[in-house]
This record gives sequence, structure tokens and C-alpha cells, in this order.
Amino acid sequence: MTHFLTRRDTFALGAGAVASFTVPRAFAQQEPERHGISSFGDLKYPADFKHFDYVNPDAPKGGLFSQVGPNKQYNQNFLTFNSLNSYILRGDAAQGMELTFANLMASSADEPDALYGLAARAVRISADGLTYRFLLRPEAKFHDGTRITAQDVAFSLTTLKQKGHPIITQLMRDVVGNEAEGDDIVIVRFAPKRGRDVPLFVATLPIFSRAYYSTKNFEESTLDVPLGSGPYKVGRFEAGRYIEYERVKDWWGANLPARRGMNNFDTVRYEFYRDREAAFQAFTGKNYLFREEFTARVWATRYDFPAMKDGRVKRETLPDDTPSGAQGWFFNTRRDKFKNPKLREALILAFDFEWTNQTIMYGAYKRTHSVFQNSDMMAVGKPSEAELTLLEPFRGKVPDEVFGEPFVPPVSDGTGQDRALLRRASQLLLDAGFPIKNGKRVDEKGNPIAIEFLIDEPGLEPHHGPYIKNLGTLGINATLRLVDPVQYRARVDDYDFDMTIQRFSFSSTPGDGLRTYLSSQAAATKGTQNLAGIADPAIDTMIDKAIIAETRDDLTTACCALDRLVRAGRYWVPQWYLASHRIAYWDTFARPATKPRYARGAPETWWYDPAKAAKL
Repeated sequence: MTHFLTRRDTFALGAGAVASFTVPRAFAQQEPERHGISSFGDLKYPADFKHFDYVNPDAPKGGLFSQVGPNKQYNQNFLTFNSLNSYILRGDAAQGMELTFANLMASSADEPDALYGLAARAVRISADGLTYRFLLRPEAKFHDGTRITAQDVAFSLTTLKQKGHPIITQLMRDVVGNEAEGDDIVIVRFAPKRGRDVPLFVATLPIFSRAYYSTKNFEESTLDVPLGSGPYKVGRFEAGRYIEYERVKDWWGANLPARRGMNNFDTVRYEFYRDREAAFQAFTGKNYLFREEFTARVWATRYDFPAMKDGRVKRETLPDDTPSGAQGWFFNTRRDKFKNPKLREALILAFDFEWTNQTIMYGAYKRTHSVFQNSDMMAVGKPSEAELTLLEPFRGKVPDEVFGEPFVPPVSDGTGQDRALLRRASQLLLDAGFPIKNGKRVDEKGNPIAIEFLIDEPGLEPHHGPYIKNLGTLGINATLRLVDPVQYRARVDDYDFDMTIQRFSFSSTPGDGLRTYLSSQAAATKGTQNLAGIADPAIDTMIDKAIIAETRDDLTTACCALDRLVRAGRYWVPQWYLASHRIAYWDTFARPATKPRYARGAPETWWYDPAKAAKL
């Protein structure tokens, strides 16, 4: 779930400002107040709940949590940073900047998509679901002590809709207006047939200070520290190397039910390394304290250093119940060479997952098939009657395969060069009009087919080598280009690549976010996550069906139908997934007995243990 928007008086920041409306306060008061919201109205926690079940409400505060960040949002970069503006396209922002901003509502990590009050103490929703009124807490403040007002929220939403990162602007397309009633009520209006999760996205967007940005350019990529309102503020940092976030000792939200027992470390620090080997060596030397391991070879063979053997470092595997999603080499179908699906399927056949998994990754992974891997939204078997109802209007316009078993990558013989699969791939290329001439695979104009794989760090170089060798067997000249992180992101944002690795996953209740990865609109928008350039009317329709689904069963049906279409399009070479978190940490922490189902839990619910730290 991402951040969301609300607004009060509309601030026109230029042409195209979001429209505003006025509604009598008496009418608004007829709507019941709600302490939380979710896509389908189901909430685990009642209005009088004291804290989430997966936290220790009395967790002590203090100490340091440091890590190499496991995830990023918007323009953030895993390997470096040169900006503290995390909500625009320009620049490479530091991971963790979201810690410095408050949101209207906060998510529960043991529910699929529930939100509970944070800066907003409650929300009133109109009968048609198109108008939300967020009631702000008077105690909610920015770090300079000024109150968060409805005008600040309105300014934030308008700014993000007009000038935010393309992912944000796309997800806000169903927001048609917002305004403030006094200082304490923000009204947000949505378009008819809005995406089901758009209000949730709005409620989790950052709240900016209108006064601060009256003298600052929001669209500037800058290392100036912005005025925040969250549980942390920016502390020490060195661009490209590390950044620290300092806990706000008297933060106004610390004892609210949705945040009690969380944000326990005095300092949260992110380290940045240009390659995985350097990052691992730094961990063994205690340069940072917590590590999630993403390299199977390292997990299997390298955790034998002295601190591991004598118990100063612990390691374990935590279950991950979230959908694993898609990971693989994505084809840039905007380029002519990748427009033929038979060529794309031939390239899928050339990748020997079984050999790669056993030889390079110690058999640690399973093969990815679906964009909804590890969830009930993944298509299995033939379509159900409900799925067929959605798919039938497209019969004859989409591959016949959509109405049968979904595409599953073949299982190789594990030799690294399965001759049967390579023969099938060669025949597909011939059928698609790509013959061999003088030992080279050529297109209809006689031009050799060449493919460049683009990556930004060397950790995955070994996985490319055998694949490139197999492509050479097919007569395709494939090469690997390693570029620096800034150049990589610029090229990907401009869709200046042939094939590159992408991993994405959706929540257990996917909604409007489907558009930025899979829709025709995203395919034509710079900086979105639709790297493959997927632009299919049938897929667009299934996305719309998923977004407006009124029940979870309807959502599952629409996502299964969508999955069939995406898999039939052969838009990516599926790689692998792991439904768990492999973690290692220097033994300075304590944590609740219960892990949240849909999150790792660290650092949000963990805390520093001085007694353990003293033993080190």
C-alpha cells in the first residue's frame, strides 16, 4: 500500500489544478465516523483497540538499527542516493525518507489492507463512496512544532497529483477534488467507478508543510532536509554512503493505537554499497547490524565467519505470507525486435532454471510462473465459469491459450543446455520469420538479432552467463552491460533497454497499482513500472474489473483472468521466488513473540536490548 491524498482549500499550483467543491458541514455530520478503513470494509481491530497484536506496547526506546535497505519506493535507489526528495521522478532519493512524514492513516501488518487513524483520528464516508472526510487530530504537528492543518493536507494532495512521481500521479487519477473545512476537516472527492483502493492510497500519502514549500521548489532534486512530521527526522548523512534517521523523542503519534510499540530505535541507519560482496563483508565486520540475505550462494556458504560461529550473529528464516509476485527478465516490447511473441517464447525456453537453481543458487528457489505467485490470485488449471464470463468478450482477440491451461515455463533436464528445449526454441524462431544466415539469427530484413541485458550491480552476473551462452546457440548475439545505479535508473525510466531484471509484487488486495505495472496508459508514461510496455485492451479491462470488484471473490476471479492474459503475452522470462525472509543480525535486538503476517517486522516492531549489546 502506498501513500494517499486529501485536501481542503484547493491550492491552484498552475493550470490543471484539482477542482474543489463545498459541502455544508451539517450534511457531513450525518455520516458516521469510522476509526479505520479497508477495501471491503473488514477490520480486525475495534474502535477502542489499544495496540496491534504483533507489537510489544511497552517496548523500550533507544539504540541503533542499521541495515542495507531491502526495499524502495518511487525514485529511491538501492545502491546510492543524491537527493532527499523521494516523491518526484528526478534524482535518486535515499531509502527511508518515508519515516520522516506522517500520513492520514497507518496500515496494519496483520490484515490485507486495513488502515487506522494517524494524523486523521477518523473518517466519514458518503453513501456512494465518492466523498471522504478526514477529521484531523489537533495534536498532529510538524517537526517545527506547527500544527498539521487541513490546508497542509490539501496542498500535499494537489502537489502530488500535479508534480509527484509518475507512479503517484497515475494512482491519483481517480481523485477529482479536495478542500478543507476549517483547519480540522479535509474533504477528498473521487470519480465514479473509482479504483477500490484509491482512498487507501490517498490515506497513506505523505503530508507536507504548505508553509515550508511556499519558499521551496517541490520538483527540485535536493539534499536539503525537508520539514517532516513523522516518527523520525533526517540526522547525519553522506550522499551515496549512509543516512541516519533520528527518532523524534516527543513525537505526537507515539502512543496512538496504530503506532504504540513501534518505531523503538533512537537511530535507524541505511548503508549503501555498490555491490553485494562489499555489503556482505561490511556486515561480517559489524559495519551494520541487520541484513536480509538475497543471494542463495552467500546464505548457503558464507555464514561461517567467527561472529556467526560464536553466537554473536544470529540467522534465521521468517515466513513471508505476502504474494511473491513476478521476477524475471522483462522484454522491452516497445522495440521492434521483441514485438513477436514467438520470439519472446523462444527466449523463455532458452533459460535453464533448473540448472541455474541447482548450480548457482543451491536449490534454494522455486520457479516463478505468475505475477500473483504465492497467492490464490494465481491462475491454475482451466478458467472457472466466473473467469470465462470476463474473458469471453475477447475470444478471437487474445491467444486461445487464455481459455485453457495457463502458460507454465517448461522444466529442463538440468544440464544447462537442454537440447530438446533449444530445438523447440529454434523452431519457434523459424516460425516467427527469424532464420539462421551465416551462423547468425536474422530478422526479415536480414539484420542480426542482438540483445543487451542491462543491470546495475554485479551480483547477478553469474546468472546471465549460461543464459547468454544458450542464446548464442540459437544464433542470437546477447551481451551484458553493467552500468552505475544513476545511469541505470535514467535508462530504465526512459525505457532505453532491451531486457532488464524487474521484481514486483502486489498486496493481498491489489487495486489501482495494477495499472502502473500492466496498463496501456503506464506503457506510454515515462518512469512507470510497466517496463515490458504491456499495452493490451483485454488486460486493461481485467485491471478495471479487479479495481472495481465489490467482493474478495470477484477480485480473485478478475486477477486470475488477468494473470492468464499476462502469461499468454510472454512479456518476461520468469525467474524465481522465495516465500520467506532470510535474515541475519548482530545479537543486540529483542522483538515481540508474534511476527506480523504481512511484514518482516524489523525494524518497525523490534527494539534495542542493552543487555545483549553489552555481551558483544
